[in-house]
Amino acid sequence: MVPCVAVFDIGKTNKKFLLFDQHYQIIKDDEMSFKEVTDDDGDSGEDLTALANWLRTTWQALEADQNFDVKAVNFTTYGASLVHLNSHGEPVTPLYNYLKPFPEELEKQFYNAYGDKLLVAAQTSSPALGMLNSGLQLYWLKYGKPEVFKEIAHTIHLPQYISYLFTGQLATDFTSLGCHTALWSFEKKMYHDWVKAEGLDQLFPPLRSHEQPFEITFRGKSIKAGLGLHDSSSALIPYLKQYQEPFLLLSTGTWGITLNPFSHKPLTISDLKQDCLQYLTYTGNPVKASRKFIGNAHEEQVKLLAEHYQKPADYFKQVIYDERLTANFGKDSAAGATPEVLVKDKIATAVKIDLDLALYDTYEKAYHQLVAELVEQQIQSILLAAEGDIGRFSILLVDGGFSKNPIFMALLQRTFPELRMRAGKSAQGTALGAALVMEAF
Repeated sequence: MVPCVAVFDIGKTNKKFLLFDQHYQIIKDDEMSFKEVTDDDGDSGEDLTALANWLRTTWQALEADQNFDVKAVNFTTYGASLVHLNSHGEPVTPLYNYLKPFPEELEKQFYNAYGDKLLVAAQTSSPALGMLNSGLQLYWLKYGKPEVFKEIAHTIHLPQYISYLFTGQLATDFTSLGCHTALWSFEKKMYHDWVKAEGLDQLFPPLRSHEQPFEITFRGKSIKAGLGLHDSSSALIPYLKQYQEPFLLLSTGTWGITLNPFSHKPLTISDLKQDCLQYLTYTGNPVKASRKFIGNAHEEQVKLLAEHYQKPADYFKQVIYDERLTANFGKDSAAGATPEVLVKDKIATAVKIDLDLALYDTYEKAYHQLVAELVEQQIQSILLAAEGDIGRFSILLVDGGFSKNPIFMALLQRTFPELRMRAGKSAQGTALGAALVMEAF
């Protein structure tokens, strides 16, 4: 039997079950998805019953499979989602979708009672995002569905609910509490005053450290079961375990998100206006996060390039970095660029591309300019997350699609010559983080 750690990785679309061996290599990877159901308001959301049934049947099948010797199990899920339990430990409500609209009158009532929207946002490191601030979901239930609210004995975040299904134990963890919930005062390191004033802190189980996992019985013996983790925080864990010196992580996909797990300055209103926020690591330390919509901008622009130069849609993957084509990088006088490239507007995540294709006689030249403009704007986001002090950091880790882009990586290195650049491996990083926390081997 192969010794291993089991992880349930619950995404909004895909639900995964993975097994990691002693070297933290994936030896089993199953995937499932479920149709959404409608809640009591007619909005679509997660099918909690189908999810719970899949978890149970998957676990039972593993228990019967003698090829694997499971030492521990942990869980990671998307955030901004709460499960409300009655006194019998059963869900009182559907799992409300964080994309549900938050009623305007309740929003006015909340901020009239508890102060300026930006001030509350700064104190809780949570941009005002309605239902995405999961704490406000409880406020909405209290005043919008009072009969339902009366039935709630305990409220737990989704990762801890998945853990609860296995352990029967209730807990709150830092990673869920810190993900733009509007519940937690980052300065006071306790529930925000509004949460206490509404009596909502009484509904949450005590905070528990990930160093104190639960125990469950598996094939007649005791194994460790984790508390569950918010996915963004979980994805950072492999890097926190690997690097002792301060680093920045630029995670690229549709967004270019810069994460600073060594943040030591509180979030300011100026940060919030630039779409910068904070959340918490699994040990309760703040992570500053800043983002740019670079992946989306890249996707749209390469379509235009392919059409203009009569090339295949993915021709950019063949373009080799040529330093001569980026000689003006970093200068406002660059051909086709404008002083506006360094974005400091209110819509801070937006990416402005000012690319006149008539100025470039080849795809290669135009593509170098496109990537240069994307990097120029990503740099502003990196500096924001770094709290303006890039000298504190030794390493810039880049994972996701742009880590494979030689032009992007070369221009970042040129901008930050003092930083060691590393291309990270993000495949199943969220599940790997959940496995590593268990320290099973």
